[in-house]
Amino acid sequence: MRSATDVPETEITNGLVRAKLYLPDAEKGYYRGTRFDWSGVVASLDYKGHTYHGKWFDTYSPTLHDAVMGPVEEFGPLGYTHVKPGGTFVKIGVGSLIRPDEKPYNAFAYYPIANPGVWAITKKADQVQFVHTLADTAYAYEYRKTLALTKNKPALVITHSLKNIGNRPIETTSYNHNFFVIDQQPTGTGYAIKFPVSALSTDGGKGVTDRVRFQDGQLAYLSDLTKGESVYYPNLGNGQPMRYNITVDNTKTGAGVTVTGDRDISRMVYWSSSTTVSPEPYVTIKIEPGQTFSWQIAYQYYVK
Repeated sequence: MRSATDVPETEITNGLVRAKLYLPDAEKGYYRGTRFDWSGVVASLDYKGHTYHGKWFDTYSPTLHDAVMGPVEEFGPLGYTHVKPGGTFVKIGVGSLIRPDEKPYNAFAYYPIANPGVWAITKKADQVQFVHTLADTAYAYEYRKTLALTKNKPALVITHSLKNIGNRPIETTSYNHNFFVIDQQPTGTGYAIKFPVSALSTDGGKGVTDRVRFQDGQLAYLSDLTKGESVYYPNLGNGQPMRYNITVDNTKTGAGVTVTGDRDISRMVYWSSSTTVSPEPYVTIKIEPGQTFSWQIAYQYYVK
C-alpha cells in the first residue's frame, strides 16, 4: 500500500468546524486521477468531536480513479464520442485528456492528460477558492469553485460557476459523490438516509440489495455490510427531478448532515461500500458560448 506524503494541503475553520483540504497540483497533488474534479477534496472534517469525511479505501495511488475523499464532484466527459483514438476530450476540473482507443468512455479508467489547464488557488482562514481555466481546446471554460465555512454555523457551502469561454455549447452533468464516513462507523444499521420524495425507485439495483429497506423516502440497512460488499441504485427518482435535500444520519453516534442545493436533482444515484455511504445527486448543465452556469450545495452538520 502506497502512502501520500508532502502533498499540497490546507486547513480551514470557522471556530466550530475544522476541515483539511488537499489542493490540486499536477505534480504533487494527492488526487491526480481523471474521474473526479481535482478541487475540493476534503480529507477530513470535524465538528463537536465527530468526523464526517475521511479515508474509506484500502489501496492508494494518486491516479487511481476513486482514491479520493469528501464531497468530490465528477462531470460527464465532453467530446469523447466525437474524437478518434489519439484525439482529445475534456473533463471539467481535470483538463484535456487523450482518447487511447475505440472503447466506450470508462469513468474508472485513467486517461493520459494532454493539457491540465491552469489552477489558481486563493486561501483564507475559513474558505478556499479554486479557479480552473482550460483554453485552446475544443471545449474551453473557466470553472470557479469555493468551499466556505459559514460564520457561526456548523455549515460548509460549495459555490460553483462555470463559464463557457469556447465556441461550442457545453452540455454535461455534475454530481457530488459525497463519500460520507461518519465517525468511522461501518455502513449498516447505524445509518439512515432521507430523500425529498416518499416513493423511491429500486429498479436496476445491484449488490447486497436485500439488506436495504426503503420506506417513506428513507433508506435504512437491515444489517452491516462486510468488506467487499456494496449496494448500488442507479436512479432512485425514476427519471423525475426532485428537490435537492438529503439527510445522512448516524443514529449510533448522533452525528449527521443535511445537504441542500439550489438546483433540482435531475438524477438520484445511491452507492455504498462497507466503509462509506454515498448519495450522488446529479445536476444537468447546459451552457452556450459566453454564458455562465452557477449552482450551490450546502452541508449543515449536526449532533443530536
